[in-house]
Amino acid sequence: MKPAMMEYYAPTRLDEATTLLAEAAENGGKVIAGGQSLIPMMNFRLVRPPVLIDLGGVAELTSMEATDSHLSLGAMVTTATITSSDLVRRNWPLLAHAATWVGHDQIRNRGTVGGSLVHADPSAEMPAVMLLADAGLEVRSATGSRTVDAADFFWGYMSTALEEDEILVRLTLEIPPPGTRWGFCEFAQRHGDFAEAGAACLLPPGGQPRVVAFGAADRPFRATETESVLLAGPAVDAEKLRRAASEDAAQAEVKDRTKVRLLGTMVQRAIAMARDQQV
Repeated sequence: MKPAMMEYYAPTRLDEATTLLAEAAENGGKVIAGGQSLIPMMNFRLVRPPVLIDLGGVAELTSMEATDSHLSLGAMVTTATITSSDLVRRNWPLLAHAATWVGHDQIRNRGTVGGSLVHADPSAEMPAVMLLADAGLEVRSATGSRTVDAADFFWGYMSTALEEDEILVRLTLEIPPPGTRWGFCEFAQRHGDFAEAGAACLLPPGGQPRVVAFGAADRPFRATETESVLLAGPAVDAEKLRRAASEDAAQAEVKDRTKVRLLGTMVQRAIAMARDQQV
């Protein structure tokens, strides 16, 4: 099938894009980033936006920069760019590694980090990493901008805090302190398929461990029970981690017992991986 008829706009400035969206949002107008999620939905006519605003020509949304403390990414940075960027690898190697799990080459070449976050598929890697990083997500409309913490951005299955007239423009991640260990693991039937379960962790030296699980609930979630077990000391046996991961899954309302067990395995593997990976 083909998409329904629509008006198409290709702005080259962000203020132009937000103005167009302000006029179109009330009637169901949409912005398109890489198109890896929206285009298939349009082809099957699951969504029929009367107006489509293409962000591909807005150059300011593709910038990347780092300070001593933060990494900043424009929302239109592609997943392929994240996997190959020395800037990302140096400051946030977990993000670069997680991006290699996104789909296949063709999808990574077109798909954007912002598009993945706004789509908010619970199996997606980028939302999980942003939650792990406690990233700040800058969104903008024709009337102003605001920053939403990643923990408040994902509301549920493909549901976010983004208003109809807002565009996600930038992501800001605090750079982990030197010596931080990290791990990432997911399970899919084939590499590139949607993850059935996954986990990521940051283990800063002498700091608060952070663990995020994804793929089994309606959104990625912090595994706080697992974090508490890790905070008690580095010598943690597998059974304690399994029980903690099971409690985290119960709190996230994961009812599928197979997925509960799978999440526990992914958490343990991500933590085991962290022994060999360091910022």
